[in-house]
Amino acid sequence: MKAPLIRASFIGKIMSDPKLKIDKEAGNLSEGAKTALNKLAKEIVYSYRAELNTKPIKKGLECEQDSIDLFNRVFFTDYTKNETRINTDLLTGECDILGDDVIVDIKSSYSLDTFPATPEDGENDQYYWQGVQYMLLYDKPRYQVAYCLVDTPEALCAYEQADLHCVSHVPENMRVTIWSFDRNPEDEQKLLSKAKKAQEYILQQIERINAAHQF
Repeated sequence: MKAPLIRASFIGKIMSDPKLKIDKEAGNLSEGAKTALNKLAKEIVYSYRAELNTKPIKKGLECEQDSIDLFNRVFFTDYTKNETRINTDLLTGECDILGDDVIVDIKSSYSLDTFPATPEDGENDQYYWQGVQYMLLYDKPRYQVAYCLVDTPEALCAYEQADLHCVSHVPENMRVTIWSFDRNPEDEQKLLSKAKKAQEYILQQIERINAAHQF
């Protein structure tokens, strides 16, 4: 079987270190990482993919272009949605916005209450490792997570507090928060090591699932 590629949206789930020191030194996968990989192996064997269908995720999908437009107005850019996916023998990813020397990841905050008001509020391990993978794949030196606050579609926020979702009256510069970081070769090597171990583990788990049903 061809080894599955590790998605940028998934990589953060396997980057935590094991609790035992001996396992940390070996660069092994944590129990949490193995749980996520077991689920992924099951999806591969049974040919399905469990999609999260929460309101924040729905807003992110429905309002992505609104958020890109907001970003462009605030920063006087003319970015468009990237549609070029990069694959290697280990990794895969398709970033949101591909600039000359930066990758921008657009995050449409669900409400004013969940919108990060400062870069520090937006720091997130999952997004960090996703950024590390994207910079590696596209060979770019800088990554930005752009938290954008746009009006929530009425169908998603019915019966919720309206002033948390109807935000167009807020100045546009107050509705984009940028968390940025630079490319880090040391973290790239850690990511590649974990991704390789994850790929090997998935193949082993697929074999175990199949073997368990050889009657």
